[in-house]
Amino acid sequence: MTSLKEVGERQLVETVKSIIRPRSKSTVVGPGDDAAVIRNPSGDIVVSTDVVTEERHLPETMTYEQFGWTAAAVNFSDIASMGARPLGFLPAVTIPEDADESVLYDIMSGIDQCCEFCKTEVVGGDTKFGSLAVAGTAIGTMEGRKPMTRRGAQPGDIVAVTGMLGGPAAGYYAIKNGFEAEDQIFSLMVPVPHVEDGIKLSGTGAVHSCMDLSDGLANAATEICRQSHVGMEIEWEFLPVDDEVKDILEASHADLRDTVTRWGGEYELLFTLDRADLQKLYDAGIAFSIIGLVTNGEGPVLNDGEERKVMENGIY
Repeated sequence: MTSLKEVGERQLVETVKSIIRPRSKSTVVGPGDDAAVIRNPSGDIVVSTDVVTEERHLPETMTYEQFGWTAAAVNFSDIASMGARPLGFLPAVTIPEDADESVLYDIMSGIDQCCEFCKTEVVGGDTKFGSLAVAGTAIGTMEGRKPMTRRGAQPGDIVAVTGMLGGPAAGYYAIKNGFEAEDQIFSLMVPVPHVEDGIKLSGTGAVHSCMDLSDGLANAATEICRQSHVGMEIEWEFLPVDDEVKDILEASHADLRDTVTRWGGEYELLFTLDRADLQKLYDAGIAFSIIGLVTNGEGPVLNDGEERKVMENGIY
């Protein structure tokens, strides 16, 4: 017998895809991407589901309210990477029967706050006794826009990313070592789904592929390369990492490159597009950094001066 841990999440998904029946004509995007896209005459519907658990997603000092926010944010981030506008959220909460009732209320308050931030609301859900976890389902609509997927990257494309990198990792190490780092700790505890950026990106019609960084930059780059059958050359010196993050990681004796590129908990968007379409993004008011180029190779490579290293999957 082989354990689930030995098989690994990626292979488990691929095996499950081979077991379930092929998708119907109404399914535009099926299993294997950030979210499912279902054809609808008035605008394709986007649906994503994800689970957060106490064991894996409730770090030291995180409040139950922040845990609830995170449960919603991870799902809204997935539909943001497709370019969808949120329509609603359904949380299914399991909670120990001997827990204080305030735990459930705090979790639901955090979920509701994230929904408000994403300009939507809780539209249903469920509660059961069990180990503490939230399985959330986010629903969105493309409003006539074309969904962005992991499969469209083309050789010659620019590789770009929204926002800054390394904040959540720096927050984790700051807590671990007792450093003062309010912004970085907040980015770890209250991840922000980039819904508006996703809508703007899909609205330009210029993006060839896109994925959120919830499992880290290296993981997202690897997945886009794998599903698009391309390679990437990522330039370390182009990655948007501020000095405070570098200082925290260096003071923590963490490997700077590995931590910035492989750490999960990031909710920025990684995307590719033709360099001729860059002006469309500037005109849409999207803030982003160009970090590399799509190639005819196989998988992503990180360049740092004369050193070239194949990017590995995440460490968190």
